[in-house]
Amino acid sequence: MLNSSGAVKLVKEQLFPSWENERTKLDRIDCWYRWHHEDIRLPRSATPELRDLSTLSKVPWLSLVVTAAVQAMYVDGYRSRLDGDRAAEQDDPDAPTGEVTDSPPWRAWMANQMDRRQVALHRAMLAYGYSFTTVLPGRDPMTGADQAVIRGVSPRKMMAFYEDPAEDDWPEYALRIVERKGDAYKVRLYDEEAVYELQLSGTGTSSEVSLLEEPAAHGAGVCPVIRYANMLDLDGRTPGEVEPYIGIAGRINKTSYDRMLVQHFNSWKIRYVTGMSEPDSEEAANRTKLRLRQDDLLIAEDPDTKFGQLDETALGGFIDAHTADIETLAAASQTPTYELTGKLVNLSAEALAASRSALTQKITERQKSAGAAHAQTLKLAAALDGYQDYATDITGRVTWQDMEIRSMSQSADALVKLAGLGIPFKALWGKIPGIEKSDVDEWAAMAAEGDPIRKMQLELERQYSNSPDVTTDGPDTAGPADVNPVASL
Repeated sequence: MLNSSGAVKLVKEQLFPSWENERTKLDRIDCWYRWHHEDIRLPRSATPELRDLSTLSKVPWLSLVVTAAVQAMYVDGYRSRLDGDRAAEQDDPDAPTGEVTDSPPWRAWMANQMDRRQVALHRAMLAYGYSFTTVLPGRDPMTGADQAVIRGVSPRKMMAFYEDPAEDDWPEYALRIVERKGDAYKVRLYDEEAVYELQLSGTGTSSEVSLLEEPAAHGAGVCPVIRYANMLDLDGRTPGEVEPYIGIAGRINKTSYDRMLVQHFNSWKIRYVTGMSEPDSEEAANRTKLRLRQDDLLIAEDPDTKFGQLDETALGGFIDAHTADIETLAAASQTPTYELTGKLVNLSAEALAASRSALTQKITERQKSAGAAHAQTLKLAAALDGYQDYATDITGRVTWQDMEIRSMSQSADALVKLAGLGIPFKALWGKIPGIEKSDVDEWAAMAAEGDPIRKMQLELERQYSNSPDVTTDGPDTAGPADVNPVASL
C-alpha cells in the first residue's frame, strides 16, 4: 500500500502527466465521434458565407460507424457451471440448463442497472478504443444493504497503468478525474489495497498535489478497475472505431464542401447579351430587362448583337465522388453501406444477411473482448458480495442477445429444424430474435404453471411431505410412505 507521500509523488510525476498526454488524443477523437469536427481548411480571406458552407458540409459519419456496432451488442444473461449445480440441488426441472434467475453475478448486474449502463460502456469502448468499470463495496440506495457497486467510466476521465498492458488482467494503478475547475482537479487514485482522494492544481510535473483525506481500503485484493478494450493487440495498443477513419471522414466532408460551393455559386445557367450598350442607370436597366414568354422571339437592330448562355456546373461528378468516399469508409470500417447512406434496395433475407456479414464478424470479435471484461467485472462483484465460489469460477460468462436481422418465418423454420435434432424446446426460446432472458424466464414459469405433469408432481410432493407416516428416525421406524411416490413417475 502506498503511503501519503508516495501517492502524491506517483500522481504528480507519472500518472497525471500521462493522462494529460492521452487526453489530447482522446479529445480529438471525441470531436470526430460527436459532431464537432475539425474545420475544413479555408484561406484566411474566406468570407463568412464560405465558412457557413464549411459548417453545413460536416456530418458525424464516425458516430454512425460506432452506432451500427453498438446497437447489436446487448448483454442479456449470465451462465456458469455453478448455476447448473444450484439448479440441480434445487431439483428445479424448469430452470434452463446452466443458469438460474438468482445467480449472484446476475443479481449484481441488475442491481447496478447495468442493463442500461452497458450501452454507454460499449459506446466508449468502441469510440475511443477502451473504457473502464470500477467495482467497489457500497450500499443499495433503497434498502441500505451491502452490495458491490459497478460503474462505467470514460477513458477521458480515467487512465489505468499496467506492468504489461497486453497481458495483465488487473492494472497496478488507475487514476480517475473526479472533478475539474479550470486548472484545479480532484482526482482519485486506485491501487490493489486502497482508494486515495487527492487535490491537484496546475499542469504537468509542475502541478501541486495534496492528499485530501486518509486512504480508504476497498478490500478487493486487486486494483478494482477493469478495462474494456476494442482491439487489444500484443503490444498493448487498442484503437477504436473512430481514430483510424478520421482521414476518410475528412475526405467525405471536403467532397461535400466542394459540391456545396458549386451548388451555391455555379448551379444555374447565366444568360448574356453582347453588342448592346449598357444602361446608364439601375432604373434604366430594370426597364430594359427582358421578360420573355414561351413564344417570344429576341430581335436586335445591331447585327453584332449576340445572345447566349453559360451552362451550370454539373454536380454529378461531385455526387459520385461523395458516394465513392462513403463506400470506402463502409469497407474500411466493416459497416454496411446502407447504414451510412440510408439506401436499401428490395433485398431478400439471404442478401441482407450477406451484406451484414462483415459487420457481424466485427461484432462477434468485439463481443469476445467485452464479454471477457464483463465476466471479470461480475466476478469481482461476486467476491465483494461474499460469493467466493463465483469469484473463482472460470466457466462464468455473459450471454449476448441475438440481434441478427431475420424474418420471423425464417427464424421459426430454423428453430423447428433444430428441435428435430433433439434439442429441448426451452433451450431454443432464447434463440428467437429480439427475445430477452426475462422473456424466456417468464415463458418457463408460465409453462410450469400450465404443465399437468408438473402440477401432479408438486401435489404428490406436498402430500408426501405432510404424510404422518413419513419419519426420518431411521429404517426401524420408517412407515410404508418411505417410498417416494414422485420417484416412480
